[in-house]
Amino acid sequence: MTKDFSIRQARLSDKEALTELCLRSKQSNGYDDAFMDACVDELRVRESWISDDDFWVAEAPDGSLAGCIRLSSGETDGGELETCFVAPDYKGKGVGRALFQTLERRAKTIGLSHIELDADPFAETFYARMGFTTRGRSPSGSIPGRTLPRMRLELVREPDV
Repeated sequence: MTKDFSIRQARLSDKEALTELCLRSKQSNGYDDAFMDACVDELRVRESWISDDDFWVAEAPDGSLAGCIRLSSGETDGGELETCFVAPDYKGKGVGRALFQTLERRAKTIGLSHIELDADPFAETFYARMGFTTRGRSPSGSIPGRTLPRMRLELVREPDV
């Protein structure tokens, strides 16, 4: 498979394009307009996500965004995979895996012991392929009464050479 994208840090100038990517990717899972309207605020990319977190984009040769992923880490030894979306035209082309590998390397570099996330039900199998296990359910931040798979990946640190 030819990799027709590159991965770089997100920039503040990407904020609007990132929001559009997140919404387009989410809706491509078959969600209707009413569902999407309920999710808009939760999916709107904030400047603080770009400036404070580790946020990467997969950029296509034409400069458009093929995907994105965001890792937040705080005072614990674990991190949270907060944002992970792939443009519909790039699904199944290795973008999600490449973004995840970038995030996983960073998590190990900063000494995290695990990564957790609340998965969209349509993405649960992708995360399982990346090594995550479902540990329970979390309430949706957008849809009252809806729950999401709560998943966790234990990180194995590479031995120092």
